[in-house]
Amino acid sequence: MTTSLKCACPSCSCEADGSSVVRKNGQSFCSDACANGHPNQEPCHDAAGACGCTCGG
Repeated sequence: MTTSLKCACPSCSCEADGSSVVRKNGQSFCSDACANGHPNQEPCHDAAGACGCTCGG
């Protein structure tokens, strides 16, 4: 059984699981952008809003 975790980025609604999970400071994130706190307001995935959340922008 696999448990899905919500990305630790406060404004992200993505799941942080599987082979693409990024771990930083004991937390799980869906992307490097979320793990690094969106320093340049970049979206969590390649296309802005492609995943449906508004974090980073």
